[in-house]
Parts: sequence; structure tokens; C-alpha cells
Amino acid sequence: MKFIVDNQLPAALAQYLRERGFDCQHVFEAGLVEALDAEICRYADAEERIIISKDEDFIYFAKRPESKIKLIWVRLGNCRTSALLAAFDGAWPRIESCLKAGDRIIEIR
Repeated sequence: MKFIVDNQLPAALAQYLRERGFDCQHVFEAGLVEALDAEICRYADAEERIIISKDEDFIYFAKRPESKIKLIWVRLGNCRTSALLAAFDGAWPRIESCLKAGDRIIEIR
């Protein structure tokens, strides 16, 4: 699985996923730090990356019938990086299961 982490989330999340063997970029690393959501979606589609974001706008891209976009929508409030990574640890079995089942939008709360 390949991921791209959006701007509102720390680069530490991308590093966390890389340490677990996944191909993951932060938008900063991909040169997309100033990109519009549509540009990030095009990049994610072309690179077959799953978007990880707190931005609700990505839901509209993922819900389009013709879309191949997959989104991990982080619904946690502002929190420390350690709390974010702990939430991913706890949710990871469900995330993996949902992605394997073909779900296009997965919420992390």
C-alpha cells in the first residue's frame, strides 16, 4: 500500500508508516505543500496512493462514482503527534481490513 499524508497532519505520520514498511510521502516531500486538493487527488490517483487527511473536502473527490481515490479521513481533534500515532496503532487492523474490502473512505476517530 502507498500513502500520501496531507498538510494538516505531521510528517511524523509519514515516517511512522514508512517504519512499518509502507511507501508513504508527506505532501511536503512530494512537492505538493501548496497544491490544491484536486492536484493532490490527481497525484494520488496517478501514483496509486491512499490519501490521509483531516480535510473533509477529499470526501467529495472519493465519493464521485468515477473516482478511484481512497481516503483515510482523520477525525481526531487537535492532538499531540504521539496521540495521533497511538490512534493509528489502535485503528490499523480496521484500516487494513477496510482497504482490503475495497472501502474508499475510512474514518479514524
